[in-house]
Amino acid sequence: MKTQYDAAVIGSGPNALAAAIYLAQQGLSVIVLEAAATLGGGARTGELTLPGFHHDICSAVHPLAVGSPFFRTLPLEQHGLSWVYPEINCAHPVDDSTCAVLVGDVMQTAVQLGNDAESYRQLMVPIVAQWDGLVDDLLAPLHVPGRLLPVLRFARLAVQSATGLAARRFRGTQARALVAGLAAHSMLPLDAPISAAVAIVLAAAGHTAGWPFPRGGAQAITDSLAAYARTLSVDFETGRQIRSLAEIPRARIVLLDCTPRQFLSIAGERLPSRYRRALEGYRYGPGAFKIDWALSEPVPFADERCRRAGTVHIGGTLEEIAESEQSVWNGKTPERPFVLLAQPSVFDSTRAPVGRHTAWAYCHVPNGSTEDMTTRIERRIERFAPGFCDTILARHTMKATDLEAHNANYVGGDINGGIQDIRQLFARPVSLFDPYQTPLDGVFLCSSSTPPGGGVHGMCGYHAARSALRHLAGR
Repeated sequence: MKTQYDAAVIGSGPNALAAAIYLAQQGLSVIVLEAAATLGGGARTGELTLPGFHHDICSAVHPLAVGSPFFRTLPLEQHGLSWVYPEINCAHPVDDSTCAVLVGDVMQTAVQLGNDAESYRQLMVPIVAQWDGLVDDLLAPLHVPGRLLPVLRFARLAVQSATGLAARRFRGTQARALVAGLAAHSMLPLDAPISAAVAIVLAAAGHTAGWPFPRGGAQAITDSLAAYARTLSVDFETGRQIRSLAEIPRARIVLLDCTPRQFLSIAGERLPSRYRRALEGYRYGPGAFKIDWALSEPVPFADERCRRAGTVHIGGTLEEIAESEQSVWNGKTPERPFVLLAQPSVFDSTRAPVGRHTAWAYCHVPNGSTEDMTTRIERRIERFAPGFCDTILARHTMKATDLEAHNANYVGGDINGGIQDIRQLFARPVSLFDPYQTPLDGVFLCSSSTPPGGGVHGMCGYHAARSALRHLAGR
């Protein structure tokens, strides 16, 4: 292994690997340093419950990974990555007889929304028609869009709150609940500006790229990225904890896949006081409580559409979900949490022994919560899947504090790398103009605390690498 590189990348999550790959593609020598024993960051898979049951430790369903503008350019399939597409992307049971579903076709999704079918079609058809161009502009820092009119049309819708969008566009409980469940991925109150943006993006992704699982688990994304990076001569070192910039191998540029809190610790007093104060004011959002189950059979949902869905939103009506998410935002633990559930083994037989199954779910909790949400989550699932608890062979839980212990970037259990509200959408962590560059010469941030934010898409790393290359060219 060399003692000097053009670039050193700290961390090995999807953003770090994207940065390393792009820099290596441009001919730079690159080393990736990872504190854990294995690569992956938030994209890891392990036997958390029983032997032979493979669980995704954080991310599980990846609409933004399969549709990532950068990942799409890489030969990841040649390095072992394959995608499994559920028949239904997402199901959202509202009550005992009502369920909304998100499928690949806009019209098939719209038709089951009853009187709201035409409103849904009018909302989504123009966005889906322009999506290939839109996604490039949306998963990027603030810039002059390549396709200005489609971006402006999207922005006019996206700046709304989810409750505002639902109230203006839809009358029925199904359509409103579908919007609420999609928007709740933002971890914002549903009446917050731009919470509608996440609902629209996830719906559009479902109608274009889909909401697939990587066959074998999220680790397959990491493994394929790392395998391709090695063909570009990227070096890797695991078990290497970086506590200060002085511990990093000699390199012309350094990219850190970490949030402001870790960067403050690593950079210390080398940071100018004004920039340091700005990072200290960076805001983290709600945490998550996560459960993985080993099951004797698939989740026994009463509605057969839920049994055919890769992801199930369990929260009921828009009003119920809004109440749950608002309580979290107010620092309170919800009694009836909104639950996001994935059931990969229904579609991917590699996840569990023959005849057995896995399921994965989480709910939102106040940042840093130590509350055990197991009973409340399982009670919510039982509402729509009677007998679910009888199928549980074993479970593994992670409180918000456990998530941070597993991955330091999940500060207080915040899996988005910081609040993604209107204040921190583009100016994350600080600057609007080049959010990746720090005041330290040759040092850049490439984590989800930079635009475009959370999600497994690698675009934070890609754009940070481009910023670093511009810096090198200007020297």
